[in-house]
Amino acid sequence: MNPLFSALTFLQAQSTGADMYMTPIVFGLVIVIFYFLIIRPQNKKQKDLQNMLKAIKKGDKVVTIGGLRGVVERVDEDTVTLKVDEGSGTSLEFNKSAIANLVNPPVAKDDKKLSKKASKEIDAPVQEKP
Repeated sequence: MNPLFSALTFLQAQSTGADMYMTPIVFGLVIVIFYFLIIRPQNKKQKDLQNMLKAIKKGDKVVTIGGLRGVVERVDEDTVTLKVDEGSGTSLEFNKSAIANLVNPPVAKDDKKLSKKASKEIDAPVQEKP
C-alpha cells in the first residue's frame, strides 16, 4: 500500500499552477451552459403558462392536462368550470392548474395585421403573364 500512496503524492506534486486556475473556469462554464440550456427555458415556459392561466376568460376553448376539451363557463380565483357537452349542458369544475393550453389562443395586434394582409393576398386573383 505504501508504494500506491507515494505514487499518488508524486502525481499531485507534478500538477502546475495552471491546473488550479483551469478547474474553476471549467466548472463556471459548465454552470453557465447548464443555465442557458436548461434553467432559463424552463423558467420562461413556466412564466408563459402562469400568464396564460391568469388570462383565461369565459368563452375560451381549453384543453386540460388529462386531454379533456371544453369551453370556459366560469372562472373563479383557483377554479375553472368547463362546459364539455353542448347537448346535455354537462359542466365540470377543475383547478386552474389543470389547464394545459388554450385551443384558440388570442391573436396579438401585430398578428391580426399580418393575418389580414395574408388573407387579402390569398383572396386576390392571380394575374398570369402572357
